[in-house]
Amino acid sequence: MMRRMADESEETQDLISKKLLAGNRAWVEKQLSQDSSYFEKLAQGQHPHSLWIGCADSRVPANVITGTSSGDIFVHRNIANVVVHDDLNMLSVLQYAVEVLKVQHVIVCGHYGCGGVAAAIGHQNLGLINKWLRYIKDVYRINAVELEKYTDPKKVERRLVELNVIEGVHNLAKTSIIQEAWVRREGPLLHGWVYDLSDGLLRDLGVNMSDTGHLEAIYKYDIDE
Repeated sequence: MMRRMADESEETQDLISKKLLAGNRAWVEKQLSQDSSYFEKLAQGQHPHSLWIGCADSRVPANVITGTSSGDIFVHRNIANVVVHDDLNMLSVLQYAVEVLKVQHVIVCGHYGCGGVAAAIGHQNLGLINKWLRYIKDVYRINAVELEKYTDPKKVERRLVELNVIEGVHNLAKTSIIQEAWVRREGPLLHGWVYDLSDGLLRDLGVNMSDTGHLEAIYKYDIDE
């Protein structure tokens, strides 16, 4: 019985992989039918205008929901679109995007119905992921006075999604990578957005930053021009 179940599982996995590969070939054919030199141009290099820092949730693919093409957006994704000063992965992506690709925009995008945010509000012991969710719990603690005014748990969750994005934008502004770029090339512009799974729309939270004017003095670096 167990062997039969294992065989069926392998068959299912094989079907999924075949479907993905077939989908890739269909996509290639579609692109070539529209532009015969599409892949030749892509292979020459990338010139994205934006860096997208988003959630790893499979329902929030940056290019799809923004209607952009391959090469337009440089992407970093993690659980709950967290932006923190000790994440070397995120910082490496940020540095490359800003200093090498010279993106014009950096977007932190969260989404309502985020499982990571919901888990951070709860008290379940999730093992290793506890360490990651601590960052979101800290955002809750900082904003507890506001959040604890809500009586509807869903409203708490939705607001924490927004506050997590806002905190992420401010954390970007606190990096020397961004501050150096602001001094040396007057960019990039930072944005905080939220995606609503229920209607497919992106919402600008109005937390746009292009200089250190909104930062507390302790976070500002002396940058030589």
